[in-house]
Amino acid sequence: MAERNVLGGELGECGTDPVTGYYRTGRCIADEADLGNHSICAVMTAEFLEHQQQHGNDLLTPRPEWLFPGLRPGDRWCVVAVRWLQAYEDGVAAPVVLACTHERALEVVPLEVLQQHAVDVPDDPRVLE
Repeated sequence: MAERNVLGGELGECGTDPVTGYYRTGRCIADEADLGNHSICAVMTAEFLEHQQQHGNDLLTPRPEWLFPGLRPGDRWCVVAVRWLQAYEDGVAAPVVLACTHERALEVVPLEVLQQHAVDVPDDPRVLE
C-alpha cells in the first residue's frame, strides 16, 4: 500500500534539491522505524531555521556524515512533527505542503493547524527568501 498524506491521498514528493526524508527518498515517509516522526513537509523560512537552531536543532550547518547539506530559506524539508509544533506554538511555524506531509503527522498536529499554514510552493521556492 502506498504511503498516504494528511489529506488521505498518495504521499507526494517533498524535495530532491536537497534530497529530504528520513530515508533520503525525497518523501516524508514516517514509518515505525522513524522514531523522530519526520513527517511534515515544510518550506524553510529564516525565522523557522533560526528558531530551530536556538532550540538545539541546527538545520543550517551541513553534516555530510548524515547526508545533510544544511538548509536555506525556500528549501523543502521533512521536519520532525514535534519540532514543527514547537515552532507553531512559538509563532514561527514554517509553511506546510499538505500533499507531501505524511499522515503520521496527525499523531502530533491537528489537521486544522496544518491547514492554517498550507502553501502551494512555486517552481523556484527560493523566491520565498
